[in-house]
Amino acid sequence: MRNAECGMRSSSTLAVPEIAEFVAFLAKERNDSPHTVKAYARDVAEFAAFCGRYYGGPWSWAGVDRLAIRGFLGSLEARGLARRSVARVLSALRTFYRFLNLTKGVQVNPAKSARTPKLERRLPAYLDRAEIEQLFVVAHDRAGAGGFPEIRDLAMLELFYSTGMRLSELAALNDRDVDLVVDQVKLRGKGKKERIVPLGSHAARAVRRYYRQRDAVLAALDGEGEGGGAVFVSRRGRRLSPRAIQLAMKRLLASLARGRDLHVHALRHSFATHLLDAGADLRAVQELLGHASLSTTQVYTHTSVERLKKVYHQAHPRA
Repeated sequence: MRNAECGMRSSSTLAVPEIAEFVAFLAKERNDSPHTVKAYARDVAEFAAFCGRYYGGPWSWAGVDRLAIRGFLGSLEARGLARRSVARVLSALRTFYRFLNLTKGVQVNPAKSARTPKLERRLPAYLDRAEIEQLFVVAHDRAGAGGFPEIRDLAMLELFYSTGMRLSELAALNDRDVDLVVDQVKLRGKGKKERIVPLGSHAARAVRRYYRQRDAVLAALDGEGEGGGAVFVSRRGRRLSPRAIQLAMKRLLASLARGRDLHVHALRHSFATHLLDAGADLRAVQELLGHASLSTTQVYTHTSVERLKKVYHQAHPRA
């Protein structure tokens, strides 16, 4: 049996193949971001090391019980790890055991019944409408005075705010995914789930302008570029990495940071918040964002309520 095979190895060798296979599963089957894959792999590897100490001898994934899970989570809390980080570790272990069930026939999931640490709901950072307008003024000015990189950065900014797409989704975009005839874009989100999102007129115009510049850059390279059909490429014709996109957006966001450390995800948060502020249906926003659960989208309703409270307290004479 697979379970028996899994239990015969020592703790020093047990973890390596399962974790390596888990990493491939997360990246290829679930289409998780590199950040998530790295974090989950690290969490499971740390748990494997803990099990070696906890059991003091040979052990198996199938033989791990709830007490080991609790002991591991308790050790993380004792080290001062934040509740949110402990919750992520527990999520990693639950996902890992689901993977073992699918691929190794392991029937138990000791992490399933472990209690998730109670978290304070953290409202996502977003830009208000005035800040968004200011951001686009800066981006348009830079595109007008600059060249290919600035025109490309404007197109990326327009796409982020027009569609609410994730960083990983924009980085993975290919030409066939963008339909400028009907102004829509096909995105592949978490779990390789596809969705179609409409493209606003400003974004479509920015992408057309960028395509003209990009095609000229690729033509000058005379086939030496390695974009492979990528929408967004470097001046050398290579697909832009998520890191390069992140840095480009961070440079734009820095123009209005005002002491805030804004990241590219703030554009996705702004997209959702502004739609809900304008009366968009919550389930429609869920579909646009590609959220599997409505509860994930509901955090943006809290953002809208907090904004309304602020307006109320500032404007109402008896607030």
